[in-house]
Amino acid sequence: MTSLPAFLGTNNVPEQGSEGTPRIPAVLRLGPQSNSAEKDSAGPSAPQHKRKPGRPPGSRKPPASPLNVGTTNATAKKRKVAPKTQSCKRKSNTSNSQAARTKDARNRGERSRDSTHSSSNLSTKVTSNGHGQDSSYFLGWEEYEKNPYDEMKNPNGMIQMGLAENQLCFDLIESWLAKNQDAASLKRNGQSIFRELALFQDYHGMPEFKKAMAEFMEEIRGNRVTFDPKKIVLAAGSTSANETLMFCLAEPGDAFLLPTPYYPGFDRDLKWRTGAEIVPIHCSSSNGFQITESALQQAYQQALKLDLKVKGVLVTNPSNPLGTALTRRELNLLVDFITSKNIHLISDEIYSGTMFGFEQFISVMDVLQDKKLGNTEVSKRVHIVYSLSKDLGLPGFRVGAIYSNDEMIVSAATKMSSFGLVSSQTQYLLSALLSDKKFTSQYLEENQKRLRSRQKRLVSGLESSGITSLRSNAGLFCWVDMRHLLDTNTFEAELDLWKKIVYNVKLNISPGSSCHCTEPGWFRVCFANMSEDTLDLALKRLKTFVESTDCGRMISRKSHERLKSLRKKTVSNWVFRVSWSDRVPDER
Repeated sequence: MTSLPAFLGTNNVPEQGSEGTPRIPAVLRLGPQSNSAEKDSAGPSAPQHKRKPGRPPGSRKPPASPLNVGTTNATAKKRKVAPKTQSCKRKSNTSNSQAARTKDARNRGERSRDSTHSSSNLSTKVTSNGHGQDSSYFLGWEEYEKNPYDEMKNPNGMIQMGLAENQLCFDLIESWLAKNQDAASLKRNGQSIFRELALFQDYHGMPEFKKAMAEFMEEIRGNRVTFDPKKIVLAAGSTSANETLMFCLAEPGDAFLLPTPYYPGFDRDLKWRTGAEIVPIHCSSSNGFQITESALQQAYQQALKLDLKVKGVLVTNPSNPLGTALTRRELNLLVDFITSKNIHLISDEIYSGTMFGFEQFISVMDVLQDKKLGNTEVSKRVHIVYSLSKDLGLPGFRVGAIYSNDEMIVSAATKMSSFGLVSSQTQYLLSALLSDKKFTSQYLEENQKRLRSRQKRLVSGLESSGITSLRSNAGLFCWVDMRHLLDTNTFEAELDLWKKIVYNVKLNISPGSSCHCTEPGWFRVCFANMSEDTLDLALKRLKTFVESTDCGRMISRKSHERLKSLRKKTVSNWVFRVSWSDRVPDER
């Protein structure tokens, strides 16, 4: 059995009680192209290690550490992880290098405290930049908030295309609320239950709500698999759920492997408070960013070289930011990998109800069932994170969940949920909504249609500007290829292009470097958090920008067609994410 944090086996938990890479710039300069308006902040994956002497700028040496794609946890530096079987010399070297890193981290923390709070003693959580707020992903939001677009009040404002919200089916939920006044008014059979809901509820959650959640998750998966409500732990959104799992599965300094590109918020959710580390599984556009066995093995070996203990793999399925669902081949590969390494697998499936392609969503639960691993030790190391934020478009309701077959995990995570409970009022309302099977069936079908239509509208508009994107079948965004608009094949050029789009075009999109993509020029563009008119305006602005740039004028129609032809040859083997021969019979 794989090791778990020490406290899971004790009674100490209170009873009441997330191939080569171009060099990423160390400093990200935001603002219009004038010195007076510039703002200095750390780069998209700050802090950066200093480049080794002799390595030319822009060289493509693979990253030597996961720390160059995320912020460093000082606690990880203090942890001695050298195996006992290593030689004394290896132990000594490891100890010395760790001591140096620990001293380095301590000095950085002390300098930060001295510069801002000379008379205060604050924790490194406060004084460090481990939250990742200085990522271009979050900085784009800050710029949007200064000048938000409004059709009537601010038509020249910035359009938010960096926020993955699903606003396409609010009318369906509003219609249900109008027809179900008891639930909306906190009543039962016409009688108010306000006082009942206003009183303290324990952290186990309402049984009727957990049952409704389990059945909704089953419905999204075509009722091929079942979920036991007793194995569900409620949390205040998937952010809380992922962090709770990190606390349950990893000690400070332990590592999880994540395929790139990945959601920028994971640097905060998984690392900031837990002290865990992220080691990237480098995926490439050459195969549509699919996970391969060699990439998994390379990431695992890289972690060992860094003296990090690998506790598991975390994936988003469907992927954020790619907008693609994992294939059955990838899921089988992941299950086989964590089985062979005796580690955990976290499958974040918060976009499972956003599948708008004609394929069925395949959950890791499907794979466990197909492999007849349902009641095995392997199944105890596979955990699912879910939320109603994306499928129902309710991020403000803060409803997340952990599903695990490990009783110790469920018990400890339930106690931890005291720090982020779902309100009784929310549970009551949504248990009524999710229990209405006629509504959920119609909602999922209509949501799929609207997402498909909106995604096609975005892709078509981008293509009219000579911009292509990864073939997607899920999610609230597209992974857009703007490599041909870069001045040079570097992340500096990517950030320059991003700043032009943010400040000149006034569109907030997320650069690939903020998602730790290893190839410059990719951007995540959201499409479900605005009206069709607003999307059309955004596409019009972008087209005007592309046509007005030197790059746009220089790319002749002939060269553009040649570029498209080259891409078509490159992607022909992966554009559908799975070849016909790779599909199992029930997928055809």
